[in-house]
Amino acid sequence: MPGPVFTAAEDVELRTIEREDLGFAQRALNDPDIRRGLAMSDPVTMDDEEAFYENAVVGSDDVHLLICADDGPVGVGGLNDLNATHGTAELGYWIAPEYHGNGYATTAARLLVDYGFRERRLHKVCANAFAFNEASRRVLEKVGFEREGVHREQAFVDGKHVDVYRYGLLRDDFEA
Repeated sequence: MPGPVFTAAEDVELRTIEREDLGFAQRALNDPDIRRGLAMSDPVTMDDEEAFYENAVVGSDDVHLLICADDGPVGVGGLNDLNATHGTAELGYWIAPEYHGNGYATTAARLLVDYGFRERRLHKVCANAFAFNEASRRVLEKVGFEREGVHREQAFVDGKHVDVYRYGLLRDDFEA
């Protein structure tokens, strides 16, 4: 059972990640569709997930939350590289393939950005999306992110170098 609700919208809850959720994350992260979108080339073992839990979820200032719908997990999202001096963070998220197309990523991204601006006093949230990942780019644009640049052939995915689009969202633009 996922942890307590941290923040929620009508159809999505962001809950704390608990040890019991690591099996869901491990299964999803080994799915070829998820791995491709995250440029992960190595298999994810339960030991890897436990290390992530200890280092990133429990042992850092980053925020990682379980994205839930209908009381069950559908993905993970978070704010990484939180920088209090500059007031910045990087948004990241993934949704298990069987839950794609339901708007969960868009709602979760809005909730995370809203939390970052209201409660963490962020000024800007950034995000990256591969050029081929139209769904992720649409999520960012629906939330209000603007494409700020292209890192040409920066990532290596499926045997070739691909462009990475850089997005940014300022607090004032989000609140408008």
